[in-house]
Parts: sequence; structure tokens; C-alpha cells
Amino acid sequence: MIEYVKLMRIKEWVKNLFIFIPVFFGGQIFKEKNFGALCLGFLAFGLVASSIYIINDYRDREADRLHPVKCKRPLAAGKIAPATAIIICILSVVSGLLMAYQLKFMFFVILSAYFLMNLGYSFGLKNISILDINIIAIGFVMRIKAGGVLASIGITSWLTIMVFLLALFLAITKRRDDLYLKQSSGVDMRKAIKGYSLEMLNILLAMVSAVIIMAYIMYAIDPSTMAKTGTYRLYYTSIFVIAGLFRYLQVTYISKSSESPTKTLYKDRFIQVVLVLWILSFYIIIYLPDRHWFL
Repeated sequence: MIEYVKLMRIKEWVKNLFIFIPVFFGGQIFKEKNFGALCLGFLAFGLVASSIYIINDYRDREADRLHPVKCKRPLAAGKIAPATAIIICILSVVSGLLMAYQLKFMFFVILSAYFLMNLGYSFGLKNISILDINIIAIGFVMRIKAGGVLASIGITSWLTIMVFLLALFLAITKRRDDLYLKQSSGVDMRKAIKGYSLEMLNILLAMVSAVIIMAYIMYAIDPSTMAKTGTYRLYYTSIFVIAGLFRYLQVTYISKSSESPTKTLYKDRFIQVVLVLWILSFYIIIYLPDRHWFL
């Protein structure tokens, strides 16, 4: 059973929590009707995403056997038959899209577009440098758009830009990890890596980090954000965003860690504390009835 869970990459479903961002940032996370629909949307998005992971693993199973980590994936390791994986893939995408259609037609449209875009990614677009990281970032924007549709909440342009940039930041760090693996093993783990250099990725990381900070501050002080949340104090939370990004850049450049951003998040106590403090401060400012005492 554990191999089937690995095949569907259930642990990667954490990315679909971005569906909840619009309702959380809009101060409506505790509305029961919104929360139920969002949970079902989270499940639908997870099933469709799993189908893409399976397709990708099916196509890359030979190359994955050369990768120090990906060689342990069920298809690369030969623990699940390719035919079985395809059946699970079809069941996942069909059930996910049917669930989406039952929830909201526009959500179904967004999820279908997400599936088609990532299908193209798996069948070759991932081999085109720059385009590959932009597709990953667009996928995260689709998640928040889907969350906005399900919760009937409008999404500000600054929030969209901020999520896109954050996802782009994570994609760049992943390519940096791929480049380190190439340098240590001498094997190209993915074709797109030929279009990147360590110097280029370092510049992109610094540039995107600066724009993320500016986008977050602009989102916090945007009049439409103030109107939705009922407070002008959100800019205080930028302290934790800046601290988190600075720490990640410190880990990347000073510690010279080549781990993925997910592993860094799980391991780095400083980033974990900053993340908790950011969520707590956001909760206090938006959700507490007597929040006006807060600064």
C-alpha cells in the first residue's frame, strides 16, 4: 500500500493548500460553507495532480533510475507495474475532474486547464529552460484562482503576483538543486538544466526575492486588501516574510545547501518559527474580534 501512496505522491498534496489562501487572506476561513467546498476542491486538485505525477514518472522511469533520489520511486524501482500505474492515473484524473464539475463549472475549467498544461509539461515543455519554471509558477496561481472561485472571493492583482513570484522562487531553488546534482554526479537529471548556470540561478534568486518583498508590502497596503480584511495593519506581517526569505538565502549561499525547498522547510528551525509567527500574526490581525489593541 505504501508504494501506491508514493506513486500518487500524497505528500506533495501540501502544495494544494494554496487553494485555501484566498479565503484565509480574505478573513473568511471559518465560514463553514466555504471550508467544505475548499476541502473537496483540495481533494480534486490532489487527484488530478497525482495523475500528472504518475504520467511524469511513467515517462521518466528509465532516467529516474540514474537519479540518487528518484531511483526509489515505485515505477523506477520496479515495485509497481507500468500498466497498473496507468490505470491508477486514469482513475485519478477522471474522479478528480468529475468532483470538480460537481463543485463548480469554473473550478472544473481551471482544473482541466491545469491538467492540460501539466500534460504538456510532462510531454516536453519541461525540457525548455525558463518556460519550465514559469509553468510551475502558473500552476500555483491556478490553485489560488481555483480557491477564489470555490469561495466566491475576488483575488487582488498583488496577491496573484506574490504567489506567482513565490512559486517561481521555489522553482528556481529546485533547478539549483538539479544543477548541484549534475555537478556532483556528472549526469544531466533533466534536459532543461543545460540552459541554466549557477551564477544565473543565484542572480534570479536575489532578483525574485527582492520583488517578492515589494509585492507583499504592496499587497498589504493595497486599498482593496484593507477593505476585505478590515484593517490597515497587515504590513506588520512583512517582517516575517523578509526574515524568512533572508534566512533561506543564507542557507542557500552561506551554508551552500543543495537540498530542495521542502526539505529545508522541514529541517530549518528558524524558518519554521518564522512561518508560525507569520501565521499567528496574520490570525491576530484579521480574525481576533478585539484585534485593535494589537499595535
